[in-house]
Amino acid sequence: MQRTDKVWWLGVAFSGALMVLLGAYAAHGLETRASAELISAVETGVRYQAWHTLAMLAVLVWRSSCPVAGQHWVLALWSLGIAGFSGSLYLMALAGLSLGIVTPIGGLLLVAGWLVLGGVAIGADFSARPPHNPGG
Repeated sequence: MQRTDKVWWLGVAFSGALMVLLGAYAAHGLETRASAELISAVETGVRYQAWHTLAMLAVLVWRSSCPVAGQHWVLALWSLGIAGFSGSLYLMALAGLSLGIVTPIGGLLLVAGWLVLGGVAIGADFSARPPHNPGG
């Protein structure tokens, strides 16, 4: 495993833990402190963070068995997209900070990650994988 992959694995683990904590806080800690609209914003951020964290996990598993040029770009775009999209929703709901254009830019980064994933997958040679050896 490359050193950079360890950083990606740690990032995915942190993102997963953070989404669980924020989801639990939205469900149990915000109900008396925030409007339904702000709670919905946190829930939206958590939902997008969850799907993209799981997608990052899938790319990391793919990368560990079949490294392909460009996979790191997918991970980077999704990481920045989570920070921009979900992060700005969290800051708006929890700290009252409105970051305006950051939310849609984060969303565009998430979309870009999916498009780059498609390009990476098209360019990948899946037939070059070593044969599966179930006996070890």
